[in-house]
Amino acid sequence: MTPSVHLPDKHQVSGLFTRLGVQPADAAEILDAWPALDQSPEWWWLLHHCHLQLVALMDKPFTAHPPQWRPLPQHLGSLGRLFYVYVFLATLPAIRQWHHQRGIPDDVSWATLADLGENLAIHRRMFGVAGLDVPQWLTLHFGGKLYRLARLQFERWRLSPRWAIYSNEGSDNGVTLRPGAPALSVHIPESGGPLSPDICSESFEQARSFFAHHFPEETYNFARCSSWLLDPQLADYLPSTSNIVRFQRRFHLVPGGVDDDLSIIRFVFRRAAFSLDDLPQRTALERAVVAHLRAGEHWQVRSGWLTL
Repeated sequence: MTPSVHLPDKHQVSGLFTRLGVQPADAAEILDAWPALDQSPEWWWLLHHCHLQLVALMDKPFTAHPPQWRPLPQHLGSLGRLFYVYVFLATLPAIRQWHHQRGIPDDVSWATLADLGENLAIHRRMFGVAGLDVPQWLTLHFGGKLYRLARLQFERWRLSPRWAIYSNEGSDNGVTLRPGAPALSVHIPESGGPLSPDICSESFEQARSFFAHHFPEETYNFARCSSWLLDPQLADYLPSTSNIVRFQRRFHLVPGGVDDDLSIIRFVFRRAAFSLDDLPQRTALERAVVAHLRAGEHWQVRSGWLTL
């Protein structure tokens, strides 16, 4: 059976791996598990349909939901563990062409797509092998929904119905926070250095002009963020000059939160499972996370918004 979707030439991908931020150890595993043309028809069928889902997402409005992919079963070994990497590689020409048609600069395009390599590296740190344990995250990048601009990432998003209760709050500059309205969802990648106020301000400035220019049919007056980074309990442990605390101050917090200790453990320590006694205590943030949990308290994911 001849596959109906194509991967790049295995022997000419080193340049692509560099642009995508794929580290040598991960690149070696990807090449070792590279699927053969006589791979099972079911494998190629799934690859083809996942690829089509991403291509279809590119031309859908910002309200479209990305595919909710899950890791394949462990018994499939490295080929299953790396399956979605091959989906993204197969989709690379399509998303690059789509970026070009939108006039998105090459440096923004490649900086956005290089999150593939960053997430492979994070997976290796957590599990010791190459893989993607949250593959649906990268559908935003390879489906045209998310862009990296300097330090931060911005996703084309919309305010959900739960924001209705805040529609009369803080309508800065005469703009109303209305459910269903376009909004940029802010994400904070691991790479790029400290969340200093100046570099974050640069990202927001770039976002204002970037989306107005490349997506003029969508008007973004608001940005929102949902993250453990917005948990105000962090300010009880960190100094007021902390970059995290100053990042929090940008946002109007939405009342309520969700207890999620595993989220902060994952992002601060890059652990999937943990014992408090085994967690390093090198930084003020690491010490804060552990001290709070030892006190029997919980960390939360909180949401907030700001005007653009």
